[in-house]
Amino acid sequence: MVGLQIMTTEHEQIEGADNTSVGVEGTQDDNAFDPAVDMPMYRQGMDWFVLRVASNKESSVRDTLQRKVEIEGLSDRIGRIMVPTEKTRTLKGGKQRISETKLYPGYIFVEMMLEDGRIPQDVFFLIKETTGVGDFVGTAGRPTPMSPAEVEKMLFDSKMPDAEPEVKLEFVPGDHVTIKEGPFESYEGTIDEVMPEKGMVRVLVTIFGRQAPVELEYWQVEKGDE
Repeated sequence: MVGLQIMTTEHEQIEGADNTSVGVEGTQDDNAFDPAVDMPMYRQGMDWFVLRVASNKESSVRDTLQRKVEIEGLSDRIGRIMVPTEKTRTLKGGKQRISETKLYPGYIFVEMMLEDGRIPQDVFFLIKETTGVGDFVGTAGRPTPMSPAEVEKMLFDSKMPDAEPEVKLEFVPGDHVTIKEGPFESYEGTIDEVMPEKGMVRVLVTIFGRQAPVELEYWQVEKGDE
């Protein structure tokens, strides 16, 4: 057992060059090929392994490995290389962006063909000699295949985002907040309503001694002191 539950304890936005945040125009092609769902969980003779890589370099290591596999003609022995992320839609200034958060910081997942139950030596060294690659996850110094339950969860986490990913709002009615931007900057108030479909919140603020509702984009407020 590889024990993915250990790696899922960190669920954080990864900053730096390997983090992804892109503008979105139009909608995703519903017929786009998705290797996480359009291919079988297991393919004959192949197993899944977990590979430790440099933090913040998961996507670049994956891309480098994929290029090396193509150049060396090893696509029959090294299959999918996955970096599961959570896709979140954000709205700022009326513009939509998709941000991706690494679900398993410092790890990538590699599908490989075994020979006599072992990773072929040329495949092993091609992977290990790639910049940013650390060790395989395993026991007794040997790479250990992932269990079916672990593979199923990893592939589920690797699915392409829906055409309209969820807007992630970290507020609930009743939260005490401070307004960061806009005409009411520095005002304090209470969340009255959360509107995820718009990426907005309604805040009750006190103006001239009376409470008034103010609609703001979620990024314009931050949680205040309890």
